[in-house]
Amino acid sequence: MTRPELEDLVVRFTDAFNREDLDAVMAFFAEDAVYDEFNGKQSRGKSDIRAAFAPQLHGAFGRMRFVTEDLFVDPDSGKALIRWLCTLERDGKTRGWRGLDIVAVRDGRIVEKLTYAKAERLKLDDLGART
Repeated sequence: MTRPELEDLVVRFTDAFNREDLDAVMAFFAEDAVYDEFNGKQSRGKSDIRAAFAPQLHGAFGRMRFVTEDLFVDPDSGKALIRWLCTLERDGKTRGWRGLDIVAVRDGRIVEKLTYAKAERLKLDDLGART
C-alpha cells in the first residue's frame, strides 16, 4: 500500500466514525482483526469489534467526533498513527480528550487498532462508557 493510499484509508475510516456509520466502519476491518481499547479490553474478530463499537456509534454516550491532529504513516510496515481530539456532546455539555490510534493494515483492511487516550476515568464512568 502506498503512502497516499494508507493516509486515505485512515481518513475515510475516521470519517465513517464521525458519520456514525457502523457498517462503513466495519467494512475497513479484516475478519481476524483485533481492537484493543483504551481501557485494556480487547475484541477479536469483526463480530466482537462490531459489538464494541455499536453503543458509541448509536449515540449511547452522546455525540462523539474525532478531529485529526496528526497523521503519521509508514507504508513499508502498513501502519499508521493518528493523533486525535475526541469531542463528546451530551446533556448540553461538550467535553473533549486527546488520544491516538495505531492502526495496522494488511491487504487494504485493518488488522489491528490500538487505542490510547488521555481521559479522566471518573468522567468516562459518569458517561456510562465501558470500563
